[in-house]
Amino acid sequence: MSTQVWQITLAVLLLVLAFDFAMAFRQRNVETSLSTAVSWTLFYVAAAVVFGISLGQWADTQSQNEFFAGWLTEYSLSFDNLFVFVLILARLKVAKEKEQLILLIGIAMALVMRGGFIALGSVIVSKFAWVFFFFGAFLIYTAYSLIKESEHEEWKEGKVITYMRSKGASTFTLALVAIAMTDVLFAFDSIPAIFGLTKEPYIIVTANIFALMGLRQLYFLIGGLMNKLIYLTQGLSFILAFIGVKLFLEAMHSQGWHNVGPLELPHISLIFSLGMIIGTLALTSILSLYKTRDIKSK
Repeated sequence: MSTQVWQITLAVLLLVLAFDFAMAFRQRNVETSLSTAVSWTLFYVAAAVVFGISLGQWADTQSQNEFFAGWLTEYSLSFDNLFVFVLILARLKVAKEKEQLILLIGIAMALVMRGGFIALGSVIVSKFAWVFFFFGAFLIYTAYSLIKESEHEEWKEGKVITYMRSKGASTFTLALVAIAMTDVLFAFDSIPAIFGLTKEPYIIVTANIFALMGLRQLYFLIGGLMNKLIYLTQGLSFILAFIGVKLFLEAMHSQGWHNVGPLELPHISLIFSLGMIIGTLALTSILSLYKTRDIKSK
């Protein structure tokens, strides 16, 4: 993408984020209403869809498909991240009127951390194609770890939080530190995942920004969904494992290894990847909602 496209895109997105953050800071002591949360969540989702469609008009179809694949994957991981935020704030008994500011700072930290990982990852990928072996192995391990974990039944504070609590740290500080640590862990998952779908920095950056936009409002909607989307973790595990295998295959091709004995290693196309991501998310959502159809949201 040209420098001008970068400048215009980042300027517009940063203005929107600045407005959202300013609004959050102004209402930091006010509990967000359900109608406000729904309106802003739909606005940000619609904005991402419109941006993705527009890419096919002024860029190309490849960029459009890469954006939607990346955005859906990152948004799904961010959604899972929010589940952890809900558990952290509930476990630490954070006052409702303080949640706005904590979420604001937490999402800002996530943006900065992902930006740093993207910059570092782009440099490494451009110089060392074999790094995809590491990325692929990490995603497969993450997928395996998610399957083994309980489905977000509880959040246990680590040694750092316990130590800070013993030193008299406030609940506000404990929540910020816990969320910051969570942001780091999810950044480790999300960046290798999107590099498995696109190598274009512009797509990676915009997909991540759109995935994080509106998360503050979405937070106030997902409390009830925690009891509904019971198969989300399994769906994310499958997506991460699939992208991990895709990265392994790409790494092998980059090293000139196109066959394993008599078997030719396949090339997984972006269209197939996009279809797999959409299909997995749709299937896990439908199965979850069907399974929990008689459970009332809290």
